[in-house]
Amino acid sequence: MSRGEEKLSWEGEILSVQPRIRLLRSFDERSHSYLGYVLRIRGSLAGENREFAVAVGKGAHEKHRFRAGGTVSGMGVLVGDPRRETADLYRVSRVRMLSRGVGSDGTPPPYAGIPPALEEYRERGHRRLATITYRSKCSTCLWGCEMAVEIIVDHWNPTNKRYRKETFCYGPKNCPFYRAGPTRKVPGRRGMTWEEEDWIDGEETAHRGLDE
Repeated sequence: MSRGEEKLSWEGEILSVQPRIRLLRSFDERSHSYLGYVLRIRGSLAGENREFAVAVGKGAHEKHRFRAGGTVSGMGVLVGDPRRETADLYRVSRVRMLSRGVGSDGTPPPYAGIPPALEEYRERGHRRLATITYRSKCSTCLWGCEMAVEIIVDHWNPTNKRYRKETFCYGPKNCPFYRAGPTRKVPGRRGMTWEEEDWIDGEETAHRGLDE
């Protein structure tokens, strides 16, 4: 087994649980891969005390019902290509819930509790979320999401790719914390750029009321 595939032990308190979604962009087209969930952990990774993120599958979440405040342990592999992930570890195994989270006594936002099924996120749709707002207000909210984005710059040459991270909100449209931030721009072939304007977010979430 190579160093990159070595199983590392991890354990700690769950700080947040958010969906693990990968976004593929090709100029004005986009598609999502709903892969599972990301646990933000404060604890020990391979004997080192630190904060880190663990990617878990849909089945693991259905079994353990992860939520902030609980403690959990397991084994995992360092991600092979950090450009395509927002987690530090994936391919997890031997997951054990050591204690359950009791939830938050505070009034949302941010929204705590057990995140819903991935199908609900897909159904709700998202709006872009300013990165600075995500970092300061929404990184512990179950409706927040940081996505690893893969951009195919030239569809005639799909090996020409770029990578970045983008942040989104699946939460209620009347959330007082919400800030859209600047529009996202997607590079294309021959120096062209496509801008993802506000109407796209409006169309994506038009089926939801303000408090949904």
